[in-house]
Amino acid sequence: MRPRSHSVPVGFFYIHLPCEQLTCKIARAVLSLHSRKTIADMFDFVRTHQKLMQIILALLIVPSFVLVGVSGVTLFGEDPNTIAKVAGYPLTQQEWENAQRRQLDTMRQQMGAQFDQKLFDTPEFKQNVLDQLLAQRALTAEIRKAHMTVSDGTVQRAVWNDFPTLVKADGTFDTEQYRSILAQQGMNVDMHQNQLRNDLVINQILGGLEQSGITPRTVAKAISDFGAQEREVQELAFPLTKYIADVKVTDDMVKAFYDKNAKLFEIPESAKIEYVLLNADSVAPQVSVTDEEVNGYYAANKARFGTEELRRSSHILIKDRAKAEAALAEVRKTPADFAKIAKAKSEDPGSAELGGDLDVLVKGTFVKPVEEAILKLKQGEISDLVKSEFGYHIITVTELKPAQIKPLEEVKGEIVADLKKQKAGKLFSEMSEQFTDIVYSQYESLKPAADKLKLKIETAEGLGRQPNPMLGAAPFNNAKFLTALFADDALKNKRNTEAVEVAPQTLIAGRVVEFKPASKKPLAEVEAAIKQQVAMEEAVKAAKKAGEEKLAAAKKSGDAEGFSEAKTVSRAKSQGIPPAAFAAVMKADAAKLPAYVGVEIPGAGYGVYRISKVGQPAEQDAARREQESQRIGQLVAQSEFSSYLEVLKQKAKIKILRPVGTITKPAAE
Repeated sequence: MRPRSHSVPVGFFYIHLPCEQLTCKIARAVLSLHSRKTIADMFDFVRTHQKLMQIILALLIVPSFVLVGVSGVTLFGEDPNTIAKVAGYPLTQQEWENAQRRQLDTMRQQMGAQFDQKLFDTPEFKQNVLDQLLAQRALTAEIRKAHMTVSDGTVQRAVWNDFPTLVKADGTFDTEQYRSILAQQGMNVDMHQNQLRNDLVINQILGGLEQSGITPRTVAKAISDFGAQEREVQELAFPLTKYIADVKVTDDMVKAFYDKNAKLFEIPESAKIEYVLLNADSVAPQVSVTDEEVNGYYAANKARFGTEELRRSSHILIKDRAKAEAALAEVRKTPADFAKIAKAKSEDPGSAELGGDLDVLVKGTFVKPVEEAILKLKQGEISDLVKSEFGYHIITVTELKPAQIKPLEEVKGEIVADLKKQKAGKLFSEMSEQFTDIVYSQYESLKPAADKLKLKIETAEGLGRQPNPMLGAAPFNNAKFLTALFADDALKNKRNTEAVEVAPQTLIAGRVVEFKPASKKPLAEVEAAIKQQVAMEEAVKAAKKAGEEKLAAAKKSGDAEGFSEAKTVSRAKSQGIPPAAFAAVMKADAAKLPAYVGVEIPGAGYGVYRISKVGQPAEQDAARREQESQRIGQLVAQSEFSSYLEVLKQKAKIKILRPVGTITKPAAE
């Protein structure tokens, strides 16, 4: 018997997903949770960790579509670097290693200073990246097999969206800079746009699956009920102020605390230093540019200051030639109706709704016949039928601006800045050699280097061996420089450090003027603070003891003696109950009422809470329930997508040629 399935609409096609692996499975899992407390804990976690859940899902699902593209896939041969095959296509070790680097770069950006590459240097991380690549390639194979694609116009708009800084003030696109950026990434225009085309199709699939995430109403209602649940709570507080007056702090208690918590009273070592900085800012004032140099540079680089020809075009795409000829005749008869005809008859879904608009031409973004036709047409002229692999195109140029060269007066400031930058770079190289030699050879003072190179000696205080986050990116707060500064020779003999590069074209050298070793604050200096802390701790113990005794008695009797008036609380309204106590109240097992819970409240004392009633609000928040249902639907959709990928991986007949554990170094070239 064939498994049940349902179809998910994705763009213009459908994906068939087995029910057993998808929504039905999730519904059974949620409904089989063994207790109310388990569901409540799950709801609390999802509610309070939405951002974390998004990150986890992104790490599990999304990376497989951003790590690599589909370009560069070879069809023939058994390259020794091939580590796996997906649908007959090779996955090379280089692609796998590049994917690892990209994933590490992403994690480095997300984690910032907390990033530690050693945490990711594990077989599990490498295997995870490989699994993502295999899933991506399996999906790519399915896209290729099903001939899923998007229009050239859609790809071109995606290029402009991905590189907004390359759009010039006059509305044209900097094609040369675009090519240059791609070259730095080891790609050309075709490779990048093939990857974009593939990513756009994947986004269609993701969007369709997200819309398909349907959760049974009983499941959504069960979870929402726990989110909306109200509890009637009475409070009995045991505040610290009630007990602290009775606490007697002895000298022995103070001494014991002082000895036990020695690190709290440490004064870290610190140094006062002098330093000299050589960077672009210190070199720039020593550089000048003449008018003759500006004129010469302009004459030699006129092409750089020109604007390329701008061509904006529209097209009508029809697969059947006879229909295309009829449309061409209609357009020639009423050229002003081109956009109207495109909306009605064009079979390019990406541009038809825009009246056929293909935006401004970026060379290399369209198939060759279309691009050649656009380049030949005059503004307003209608092309003959242009045949491509997609069908027959009727093309017109809607806007045409010729190339221009900006006058010298307009670009002089830019030229001066460039020439100064070039000269400063050359001068920095010369000065850096002198700087390095002088601070090393004349190690007893920074003055010779400062005088020779016209630099300023500056000071900094309170530096330690490790960078101080409070000092940010200050050049003297660099780990490499601090290591040199606290080296034995520099610290003990107060000699200059070597010249240390702390940033591109930034050198620093320093010397210790004054050093204070680590020490401990004397007991007399901190005695008052310790007495206060010890008194607080003893008061906490007394409050907790009294509270726990009351808790035990209340559980035994079930009465409400001493408790405050009842408050109705829910996850949306805590009614002033302290956060620690509120969390305990909402998680407490209320299967048998009244229920009691005792909580130590940081900085306040101890509290005992009596839960007398549990129920639903008289009026439900329809908007909140709808939002929760949508969130649950998204989780279902993501689960469906994960199952869909597993199905595709099976169809692709993945063959692992070199398991992760056996790949210890790049294969020989």
